[in-house]
Amino acid sequence: MEEQAQREQASPEVQARIRTSFDRQGLMGLLGARITRIAPGRVHIVLPSRPEVAQQHGYFHAGATSAIADTAGGYAAFTLFPEDTDVLTVEYKINLLAPAVGDHIEAVGTVLKSGRTLTVCQLEVFGVQDGRRSLVANGQQTLIRVNRPER
Repeated sequence: MEEQAQREQASPEVQARIRTSFDRQGLMGLLGARITRIAPGRVHIVLPSRPEVAQQHGYFHAGATSAIADTAGGYAAFTLFPEDTDVLTVEYKINLLAPAVGDHIEAVGTVLKSGRTLTVCQLEVFGVQDGRRSLVANGQQTLIRVNRPER
């Protein structure tokens, strides 16, 4: 079942909507994060290691770790929302389980329950070194679906 989920991808229309929205996020651009996978109810975001996203001991900063986790969950939810809506985070909690080290970190947002208004996601962040992944953070998030304002 996990292998099937790994192969599944969102439709080209959903992928384009997610990527267009992601590209408008100044913080993700500033951090150097990029989306690597978009599937229905699941999004992966990678953040390469560099001094600008590290804290004083050389680990990935908790703020950068949390930001990509929040964003991965938000876009995971957004993959399931109608085209004329937007997503906003209502709340999230993240547990930092181990120092975030590696060539990069990878956040995975996975929808646990998508409702008419609220969606709940699982957040995971892995440190990746030489292809080996280690869980460094875990959390949960609640998002709200809102109607897109007319522009």
